Amino acid sequence: MKKSIHPEYKKVEVVCLCGNKMELQSTTDNIRVELCYKCHPFYTGEQKIVDSANRVKRFTEQSSIAEKKKDYVEKQKIKKEEKKGISNQGEKKEKPILTLRDMMDALK
Repeated sequence: MKKSIHPEYKKVEVVCLCGNKMELQSTTDNIRVELCYKCHPFYTGEQKIVDSANRVKRFTEQSSIAEKKKDYVEKQKIKKEEKKGISNQGEKKEKPILTLRDMMDALK
């Protein structure tokens, strides 16, 4: 008789975070899941955010930091423009452009 090369296929209990327990067959000893048919938003019709790795929280924190940084950069840009002689309306205070003939006429 040949030896079986396949793993043992046995009944195991699958436990969800919501507390639901199911009995299935698998090659592993026990299975723990985050969502099942009793708590998944598709089946329940309720909207909920499943965030086991805190990705949503990190995203909101990073987006708020990015907004603060954007505001700071804009304020610094406005300060630089004001130092260079640009008003808040964005119009430059320009000196009149003189040609060589105008300069020579001014010397006479």
